[in-house]
Amino acid sequence: MLRVKSLPKLIPRKKNTHKGSYGRVLVLAGSPGMTGAAYLCCKAALRSGSGLVTLGIPKSLNFVMETKLTCVMTHPLPETKALTLSNKGREEILKLCEKHDVVALGPGLSQQPETKKLILWMIKTINRSIVIDADGINTLTGNLHILCKIKKNVVLTPHPGEMSRLINLGLAKDVQKKRIDIATKFVKSIHKQLGKERDFILVLKGDKTIVANYNKVYINHTGNPGMATAGAGDVLTGIIVSLIGQGFNVFDASQLGVYIHGLAGDMASKKKGEVSMIASDILDCLPDAFIRYGKERL
Repeated sequence: MLRVKSLPKLIPRKKNTHKGSYGRVLVLAGSPGMTGAAYLCCKAALRSGSGLVTLGIPKSLNFVMETKLTCVMTHPLPETKALTLSNKGREEILKLCEKHDVVALGPGLSQQPETKKLILWMIKTINRSIVIDADGINTLTGNLHILCKIKKNVVLTPHPGEMSRLINLGLAKDVQKKRIDIATKFVKSIHKQLGKERDFILVLKGDKTIVANYNKVYINHTGNPGMATAGAGDVLTGIIVSLIGQGFNVFDASQLGVYIHGLAGDMASKKKGEVSMIASDILDCLPDAFIRYGKERL
């Protein structure tokens, strides 16, 4: 497997462009107690350059998200009695997807049974590239066969605990002992069933995050222990989905996404310290991270 060390350049912006030129991102996220995940993902997508971001959210949570997200469009969707996304929203969600270029699925969606059924249906039905995180990944535990039915490319972003559950390996520490081996074998096993028409990317988060597809792997060297904080993964999902929407292929978007995410985390740690930094600090450092990255690769 090829070990990739170089990083892609940012795509320069032309003068005669509009918001549609930089990607229309749909984020399907959020449930009671987890609106922060939706917020962080959407805001990260905007800060990473997306021209338009729409949040699909259970209708009872729409007002609070409209208040929190000034620059993001919200779309209230049918909900269960638990106020999570409902199966009744299938047709509406598909219509939303058709209006967008790429989809982020999973942050804070919950493990409510009806919502889990909806998530599995969305993974195999949505005709757009999808970045799957958090409850999207948790729902795939015991249902990995669904990945073989995807319509387009998929990026999966588990942390070691999610990965251990996904492959039934026990605990996160068991994944950590042989991260590269586990990541590459997992990706190859999925690719065998997908063929060449669709690309599957694994982003195995943690110290030296791994980005792998069936024939190449990248090991990231930015980031620090202060990023072990709730919501940091939601920020990463927003960055990656944004870059895909802007025209990067899914491997390059994932590779660049984890590098920028770690770079912003390193900047945040210098300002706040590894003990006190939180996910929104990483978010706040994204503009400076992109500026530095762009200057380094002129």
